[in-house]
Amino acid sequence: MNDFKMKRIGIVMEPEKGNPLEAEGVLNPAAIRGPDGDLYLFPRIVAKGNYSRIGIAKVKFNNSGDPMGVERLGVVLEPKMEYELRPDGGGCEDPRITFVEPLGCYVMTYTAYGPDGARIAIAKSKDLFNWERVGLATFSPYEGIEFDGVYNKDAAVFPYAIPNPARHKGIALLHRPLFKGTLPKDTVKQVQHHSRHVDVHHESIWISYSSLDLDEKKINHFGKFTSHHRLASPVEPWENLKIGGGPPPILTKHGWLFIYHGVSEATVHNGFQMCYSAGLMILTEEHPQFIKYRSKEPILSPETEHERIGVVDDVVFPTGIDRRDDLGTPERIDVYYGMADKCIGVAQLHIPDILPSLSRKDAPQEQVIDE
Repeated sequence: MNDFKMKRIGIVMEPEKGNPLEAEGVLNPAAIRGPDGDLYLFPRIVAKGNYSRIGIAKVKFNNSGDPMGVERLGVVLEPKMEYELRPDGGGCEDPRITFVEPLGCYVMTYTAYGPDGARIAIAKSKDLFNWERVGLATFSPYEGIEFDGVYNKDAAVFPYAIPNPARHKGIALLHRPLFKGTLPKDTVKQVQHHSRHVDVHHESIWISYSSLDLDEKKINHFGKFTSHHRLASPVEPWENLKIGGGPPPILTKHGWLFIYHGVSEATVHNGFQMCYSAGLMILTEEHPQFIKYRSKEPILSPETEHERIGVVDDVVFPTGIDRRDDLGTPERIDVYYGMADKCIGVAQLHIPDILPSLSRKDAPQEQVIDE
């Protein structure tokens, strides 16, 4: 039983009829408060041929303060750089946005789906409407592991300067490289034998750091990340095929709240089907590479029709988060998520007064998942 409870509020955005930009879905949005205090969503909007842009929409609330819909405001990013374009189209996908206080601006991490596959791209803005591309994130190697040149996505940054393992403050990035042989279609073969050994260095969420000049309020070589630390690997049956990042972490009274996603094999009659669910970690405030709490069971799994049936069935995919300080209830967290890669839902999470004491952690080197 989970001590962190999720309550569905409803659907806030669906594809607009007759809009060719949204012909194949609206999904996986960033969520962020603007300088005006309003809440904005940045959905991935998908046109025919899986051609993805990043849109912008203002969230509408009812008299109770619950999200009830959006006002579409246009497109902020569409594929135009070489790393975002493919011969058959292109992709600016699955954004996460954080206001990074040391930089005094909003930082967007998004998936650039170009000729080399999925890569982490970065953009920045002062007002949320005008975005300047920074480029692709790059990484130094770590103990023989090359992070550059592999699929990488589900990235998000912290809002404050975070000390790296050498105690130098910088911008901390959560990301999930996808190494050869670690895709769900590969790892499912091990699961069919009822247990599998997880390669923790190649199947984990990582935290990496980019150096920061606090005096000049800028990142040195913005986008170059070093000082890597393995944060978390799959440990439970509901995440036994893969884990990856969700919305940017937010600071709570217990530490950094980080919602993530896990992938397992769904029960279907014909072939292999994946199921995406959401889990939760609490990371220590000063050094968030350490996990204080991790939910043993998912906090949200596909249950409703819109979550079970869509472009990709059986998917809840959290990417946006909003702490409801505007209502005077900072213990309430609204989580925006993709529903079966078709539309966008929102659910409400409440932070308990006391952090649960029992939770599952990673093994330090090797993890065996038993079914």
